Amino acid sequence: MTSNANRCEEAARALVAPGKGILAADESHPTIAKRFTSTGVESTEENRRRYRELLFTAEGIEGQISGVILFDETLRQSAAMGQTFPSLLAARGIFPGIKVDMGARPLAGSPEETITEGLDGLAQRLEDYASLDARFTKWRAVIQIADGLPTDYCIQANAHALARYAALSVQAGLVPIVEPEVLMDGQHTIERCFEVTERTLRRTFSELYDQGVSLEQILLKPNMVTSGTTCPERASPEEVASETIRCFLRAVPAAVPGIVFLSGGQSEEEATYHLELMNKSRDVPWQLSFSYGRALQASALAAWSGRDENRADAQAVFAERARLNGEARYGRGSS
Repeated sequence: MTSNANRCEEAARALVAPGKGILAADESHPTIAKRFTSTGVESTEENRRRYRELLFTAEGIEGQISGVILFDETLRQSAAMGQTFPSLLAARGIFPGIKVDMGARPLAGSPEETITEGLDGLAQRLEDYASLDARFTKWRAVIQIADGLPTDYCIQANAHALARYAALSVQAGLVPIVEPEVLMDGQHTIERCFEVTERTLRRTFSELYDQGVSLEQILLKPNMVTSGTTCPERASPEEVASETIRCFLRAVPAAVPGIVFLSGGQSEEEATYHLELMNKSRDVPWQLSFSYGRALQASALAAWSGRDENRADAQAVFAERARLNGEARYGRGSS
């Protein structure tokens, strides 16, 4: 096994260590601008830096946060005292990671669907990110459920891109987090979500195999199996946990070290409770962890609202959300 492969295996296992998960702080400029606007904060480079520093320096989070996915801008920023964010995180025992895709664009031949772009020049960008002390990467594919969607073509095209990205990331010595997200948006039932999620996962792992990616060196960041956000009959938390586990036992090889679920528009409480139920439900071959963005940050951002005098309160709120998700990793609740 090459040194890069060893490096990836070790880091992948550390990222899903018991009781820990990943903070997704890789919001693009348009996305974080929307979230800032909701709390009256202007999305300037300095405000984005201040907010990320607030999260990264919250007391005690290294007990539950194993890694942080950064945006390109954030990877190159520094804390107020001059320490780069990657070195600040590493000093706390937290792996710095980086979002490397260039976003979803209309898919040629099926423009109502999307393909994630960013493979051109990726090998060179990965070298740059490794030199900036990144230890892992993330690439997101977006799969939409609607009448006649997704097409097999869309699933295959995105799975191929995910596997190409993963191969290049391992080659650079960076753990690839493979994120095929089946969106919650829509009126679909949990049964329909199950079917699309299974199809997507099977195709993704087929492409990873065909392109020679060792599964011990990756992490999977998928959606949970849920009803659509506007489905008239929403599935219960117990059904979400049960159907998610059943789906993944059918489609995810045991060699994968861990599954770090995305929250996908769930509330903070929903995402944490679903994770708790999955971890107490039955034995599985993987670590079941989290890679949450809004489901870790929403309350903290609201508490901060851009004001320095709110910093300590916002950090306490964020640390508590991290603690609750750490407890959920053991199948324990908030008490």
